[in-house]
Amino acid sequence: MSPTSSTSSRVTGPRRVVPQPAEGVWPGLQDPGESLLRRTVARTLVRAAVRRLPLHLVWPDGSVEGDPRGPGLRIIRPEAFFTRLGLHGLIGFGEGWMVGDWDTDDLVGVLRCLTDHVEQLVPRPVRNLRRVYDRGQPHEEVAADATVSRENVHRHYDLSNDLFSLFLDESMMYSAAWFDPSRPQEPLVDAQHRKIDGVLDLAGVRAGSQVLEIGTGWGETAIRAAQRGARVTTLTLSVEQAELARARAEAAGVSDRITIAVRDYREATGEYDAVVSVEMIEAVGERFWPEYFRTVDRLLAPGGRFGLQSITMPDHRLQATKSSYTWIHKYIFPGGLIPSIEAIEHTLAEHTTMEVVERRSIGPDYAETLRRWRGTFLAREPEVRALGFDETFVRMWDFYLAYSEAGFAARYLDDLQLGITRR
Repeated sequence: MSPTSSTSSRVTGPRRVVPQPAEGVWPGLQDPGESLLRRTVARTLVRAAVRRLPLHLVWPDGSVEGDPRGPGLRIIRPEAFFTRLGLHGLIGFGEGWMVGDWDTDDLVGVLRCLTDHVEQLVPRPVRNLRRVYDRGQPHEEVAADATVSRENVHRHYDLSNDLFSLFLDESMMYSAAWFDPSRPQEPLVDAQHRKIDGVLDLAGVRAGSQVLEIGTGWGETAIRAAQRGARVTTLTLSVEQAELARARAEAAGVSDRITIAVRDYREATGEYDAVVSVEMIEAVGERFWPEYFRTVDRLLAPGGRFGLQSITMPDHRLQATKSSYTWIHKYIFPGGLIPSIEAIEHTLAEHTTMEVVERRSIGPDYAETLRRWRGTFLAREPEVRALGFDETFVRMWDFYLAYSEAGFAARYLDDLQLGITRR
């Protein structure tokens, strides 16, 4: 399914003042810091970029700069906005949204514009100064050993099962769906089940199969495999996810065929006809990609197959940004790194006996999946707040979902389902 395009329009809505976050809850966000030089440079670069891009700025006095036909970025607190941007780059840009230094009526449109023109945002000489503000990921997040992996998973997936249930469909799948282009209004749950079936088919899962799943989520893939007559061992590092997955397997009547273990994939033992993993490799980290694939190679029985679903990015972007510390790392997925298909195939060739033999792209479908998630999340904002999440959190997740949708809509990101076997 083609991604739904954002309606680009001039910002006309009211100037919204966002309450400043509590310092104890969001340390460092209240004070953007101080640097006249960097603030001035950031302002100059933004104004120059707007002259090149189909985008416009709306200043506090109502004046407009840039292309009024494109999406508009309303600057609420210019000094804070440009200071954050000058000191912290794109992390500061995202933080500025979180605290209300800037606003827009078309967040996906703004982010899609920036993604479409990512190579043109700043002149190449300035781009080469990335190291000035990008000091790389903190050591504890890069390490990604079993202990750090558990902490990274906890920081995202253990936020609250209730939170995720507010915007996911009844399958509780938190990954790209696969839509039928002949059904424009297809329910999300149907598209999620098609996605799961696609991965299970690539892995050859059928009645009697012994299946290992790396990354349980909330159990739907394991349930779907068990409903085929397979016996499933599924591994997760999230205690909250494991508890709900067990309850869902029980409700589906297949708990006798599913073993859910809170365990790192590197600790897995046994032999399996099929291994499946849906959008978990992004949390592994480049240093551990060889170990991840060697583990699968070790656990596959002769003739076994591996069904992998992975978000991917172009290899040249991976090489340029893999050491960067981004807004997504800081606030959403610590320690994560999206691979390229070239990186996956190179790791398989260098460290395993396996190779990719089938592939399909469902990247555009992820844009539609994210559009639906974000729409539901924002529609249920009062319920999100009732769970104890504040204004800053709501804006943070709004930015995260919009940023992700824009990345897939622009094809900066893709999502691949891969069938992998031994050579």
